[in-house]
Amino acid sequence: MQCSWKAVLLLALASIAIQYTAIRTFTAKSFHSCPIPNPVNCSLSQDTDAADRLCDESPTFAYNLSRKTHVLILATTRSGSSFVGQLFNQHFDVFYLFEPLYHVQYTLIPKLTQSKSTTDRRVMLGASRDLLRSLYDCDLYFLENYIKPQPINHTTDRLFRRGASKALCSPPVCESLGAVDLHLEEGDCVKKCGTLNLTLATESCREHGHVAIKTVRVPEVSDLRALVEDPRLNLKVIQLVRDPRGILASRSETFRDTYRLWRIWDGTGRKPYNLDVTQLTTVCEDFGNSVSTGLNRPPWLKGKYMLVRYEDLARNPMKKTEEIYDFLGIPMDSNVERWIQNNTRGDRSSSKHKYGTVRNSAATAEKWRFRLSYEIVAFTQHACQQVLAQLGYKTAGSEEELKNLSISLVEERDFLPFS
Repeated sequence: MQCSWKAVLLLALASIAIQYTAIRTFTAKSFHSCPIPNPVNCSLSQDTDAADRLCDESPTFAYNLSRKTHVLILATTRSGSSFVGQLFNQHFDVFYLFEPLYHVQYTLIPKLTQSKSTTDRRVMLGASRDLLRSLYDCDLYFLENYIKPQPINHTTDRLFRRGASKALCSPPVCESLGAVDLHLEEGDCVKKCGTLNLTLATESCREHGHVAIKTVRVPEVSDLRALVEDPRLNLKVIQLVRDPRGILASRSETFRDTYRLWRIWDGTGRKPYNLDVTQLTTVCEDFGNSVSTGLNRPPWLKGKYMLVRYEDLARNPMKKTEEIYDFLGIPMDSNVERWIQNNTRGDRSSSKHKYGTVRNSAATAEKWRFRLSYEIVAFTQHACQQVLAQLGYKTAGSEEELKNLSISLVEERDFLPFS
């Protein structure tokens, strides 16, 4: 018994030392140690000095707070998120990634879209937060854990929608491009650039001043609280919402097999008995919960949250984009302005595929009024009445009112950023 108090004292001192070391490490270093790349793992054009520079102990904690802004576009499918993503992708100093959480979902829970398991959701969200934290720190090697087949020598041809990111389709990541290739179509990027070298992509990320990521795989802003409160990040959330009636119309046309029963109802006027209404109600519930959190302005979201309605952006894209960049504290450059001018005045033939962004933005926002039958619109208005009112979307009381574009179904509202 005589030496027991000594053992306790030693354990206490050891515990204090461990905590001190942890705090020093937390505040002095980036939160992921850089893998030490072997020169053979890098591209043929990359020398050993570049690899050494890549693995310097930077950016540090202070660097992230003083310089980089980390942007997350929080959205749902067919809400205009690809369009909003391009507002960042075109900026010369923003490193943009299109839906990297795709890899988490289809590696961990391939059938997540059919699963309503709380456990599945927790697993997905935990892995997603870890990946987002790594990507904001420009640790693209962490993504290799979710790419199948796993990259060899840090190169892969399996990154989801690589061509949607200018940074991954331009030098130094893609060194085979010439002056005529400055404005590549998404498919052409993969053909001309070949496999993606994640070492070069990591280096490119670190050379950009800001990192923006778009995702439709995080249901609510409250799921991001751990990242928002992480002092190693300077995370700002742009929550994009859209009229649920417009989302349903767009999904029914884009994902024709998945929304087959909705299209049968629209075409025949008879509601199928086995219609999966959660394809609609889940969107409204997630919107309602998430927007309620944001508009209640909790202290942890102060200066970190901005709500954007797709309809407002579609009607006045330049003004709304300026407001977004002002909220982020990032100067909006001429590349973004030029892209807006060239990509919001197109016609139907301008959009080549379902994720295209060249279109008449104002007309696109209203097109659902002619795609859906009034019966489906009325059903949607009843199922989502709370979130429609919350977001300032008016209901149509008749078929005539629905089709009459002189009657706006979007209230004039100014959702000011939480500052």
